[in-house]
Amino acid sequence: MSARSISILGATGSVGASTLDLVRSNPDEWRVEALTANSNVAELAQLAQEFGAKLAVVADERCLPDLRDALARSGIEAAGGSAALCEAASRGADLTVAAIVGCAGLGPTMAAIEQGGVVALANKEALVSAGEVMTAAVAKHGATLLPVDSEHNAIFQCLHGEDPSDVRWITLTASGGPLRTWAAEQIALATPAQAVAHPNWNMGAKISVDSATMMNKGLEVIEAHHLFPVGLDKIRIVVHPQSVIHSLVEYRDGSTLAQLGPSDMRVPIASCLAWPRRMKTALQPLDLPAIGTLSFFAPDEERFPATRLAREAAQAGGAAPAVLNAANEVAVAAFLAGQIAFTDICALVAQTLSGTLPSAPGTLDEVLAVDREARAKAAEALETV
Repeated sequence: MSARSISILGATGSVGASTLDLVRSNPDEWRVEALTANSNVAELAQLAQEFGAKLAVVADERCLPDLRDALARSGIEAAGGSAALCEAASRGADLTVAAIVGCAGLGPTMAAIEQGGVVALANKEALVSAGEVMTAAVAKHGATLLPVDSEHNAIFQCLHGEDPSDVRWITLTASGGPLRTWAAEQIALATPAQAVAHPNWNMGAKISVDSATMMNKGLEVIEAHHLFPVGLDKIRIVVHPQSVIHSLVEYRDGSTLAQLGPSDMRVPIASCLAWPRRMKTALQPLDLPAIGTLSFFAPDEERFPATRLAREAAQAGGAAPAVLNAANEVAVAAFLAGQIAFTDICALVAQTLSGTLPSAPGTLDEVLAVDREARAKAAEALETV
């Protein structure tokens, strides 16, 4: 089989690094078309040369001269800025991995979808903030979305070949984060260092805080609602501290299918890279006797109200999910900067969602306008929290 082409949007982040590790292990199967990064010129240039990329793009256009210098005489094209990111996504690779964090990834993700190819989606904002817009574009252009998040990838695998009308429940598992067993009084005093100390996964600071607040699971409910059309009322959360079962699907005949695996993002990424087949990885197999016990708990929305806020936003629809996401990003950044307490994160999100919301966005530009307005409102609310 001839090598397939791949573009990785967000190559220097954790998902990008895991993807390239799998490509590195299977060099004859892939041709790297484009790699992008935000501002990490040195790593981007090194990766572009290692993998023989045709194009390297830095989102921060101020870094472009340094990227050009780093790639001089390599034969690799260098570009910079948001338009260049979209151009990289539009190059028609056999597989595009959309792993740019935040709303900066919306335009490039849409550009990849509009090519009608296969997009491995790791950008939460694409479906949380722009779910209706993105899914409409997928249908219009005949694209295929493969979910990279471990939970959604697990559901995707459990639904393979099944009729969605036969689904009784989709259950997203949550580790519960590092503060899961803390009393409410302790949670209120949690520091950024404590909130990012995830017990199972090695992730960036923002998503680690989202795990601690349980907002990541709320956002995943919204994503699942768009990815798997079974109805919002059939999507639920269960806390599973060991993070061995990544999600489950229960069918109307009483059968429940679960996807298990190590807490390593290379598992769901490998599923996307090899889809619709499987590929060999160097990961150690699960040792169930060594794990011993798997435990499950109902989520506690008194101590962790983020999942309730997210579900209410999903039920409201329209602009609410985009407002939720934007407000949460502002609140998490403020917490990490020491401006607000941990419990103020959800308070700020709730305050931003209160009152009259913008009209439902129908285009990507309108989604971005809602995002900007919500960030401004959240920034104002910071002064009163």
